[in-house]
Formats: sequence, structure tokens, C-alpha cells
Amino acid sequence: MTKVGDGTCGGVGVATRVVPTRELGRWGEDVAVAHLERQGLVVLSRNWRCRHGELDVVAVDDDTLVVCEVKTRFGPSAEDPASAVTPAKLKRLRTLTAAWLSRYHVGWCAVRFDVVSVVLPTRGPATLRHFQGVS
Repeated sequence: MTKVGDGTCGGVGVATRVVPTRELGRWGEDVAVAHLERQGLVVLSRNWRCRHGELDVVAVDDDTLVVCEVKTRFGPSAEDPASAVTPAKLKRLRTLTAAWLSRYHVGWCAVRFDVVSVVLPTRGPATLRHFQGVS
């Protein structure tokens, strides 16, 4: 369980309460998707799963497929969640992306990997950072 403090980010507010970590992650994904859509991206899939794992968000930015990993953290000393996206995680994202492309019969296209980190401090508004083209 995670205690979530008051905060807003991208028009999504959270009241002070105790929520399961899974709900915190879902809230962070909602905030990230709202941000991506404000940036003009069109979301194609959320929480897409296969035997290799899960893609948080798959979207299109003009003619580029964007695979976005969303990381959410809570607390007074929360590190930047983007640091949790390691080279091993990026390798798995590439494998998952290949599976997504195959599943939806998408031929060759430009692919970009992004990370959106959402940090919700115990007090004050949440902060969002969008890292484009993480390799």
C-alpha cells in the first residue's frame, strides 16, 4: 500500500488516501497518457501483454511508432523513476515491440522509445518528465 498525497499533474488529481501500488501505477499511466495526447500523440494500445511481458503505452507521433515506458514513484525522497529503465529493460522493450508489430501485422516503420516518469511527492503537485528517444 502507498499513501498518496494531494497532487495534480496533467489535470489528474489525487486525494490524500492510501492506495495499492498498482493503483498508483495506473494513476501514473493515466497522467502519462493525458500528457502524450496533449503532445499530439495518438494512443494505440495500453498495457499490451504477451508472453514476453507488457508494453505500457504504444502510440503514434506523426509517422513514428512510439513505445512509452511509464514509471511512477511516490514519496519525499523518490528518485527519478526513469533511472529504473536499464539497458536490460530496453532490450525487453525491443523484444515486446517486435511482438506487438507482428501481432498487428505492421510492416517496417520508424520506432522511438520514450520514458515518462511521474513523481508524486508527499506534498505538492506531481512532476512529469518525458524523455524522448531513449536508446
